[in-house]
Amino acid sequence: MNLRTIGSVELTSIAVGMHVADEMVKSANVDLVMARPACPGHYLIIVAGDTGSVTTAVETGKEIGKKTVIDWFTIPSIHPSVIPALSGTSLAPEITALGVIETYTTVSCILAADAAAKSGMVDLIEIRSASGLGGKAFVTMTGDVGSVEASVAAGVEGVGDSGPVASHVVIPSPSEELKQKLM
Repeated sequence: MNLRTIGSVELTSIAVGMHVADEMVKSANVDLVMARPACPGHYLIIVAGDTGSVTTAVETGKEIGKKTVIDWFTIPSIHPSVIPALSGTSLAPEITALGVIETYTTVSCILAADAAAKSGMVDLIEIRSASGLGGKAFVTMTGDVGSVEASVAAGVEGVGDSGPVASHVVIPSPSEELKQKLM
């Protein structure tokens, strides 16, 4: 699977979301990375492939989803740590400083995570999306304090028009108890 370009469409309807996911895959040579319900009654679709195919699939999704589409993106040259963090398979080293960016949609959180990972020497820990979070999402990252501060700032900026960001924080030296809950 080519993970260099990913695209996503987030919708307010689960039924329409399933239809959109099917049509996105049929419209272009893309791999379906994720297609699942998310809180509160949303549906999240992520596809991967070459930039042209992903762009075609996302445009198809927006057209078919119409009024139910709440957010979307196409990210060429996705940072390699984003997909493992999204799927919960990333292996973060020791947590020194902790950065957290909280967003109102999963799509905006993935944009923030990609921008944060590209901007500094940080490791993404997790991108938690919309399940049990009232539709919100968040990304956690670690590294030295300066790198985490720079990456959180870049991530907040990277949300762009998909924002606003709900909240963000840098914890310079998180407690051992908190670290254990993050791993």
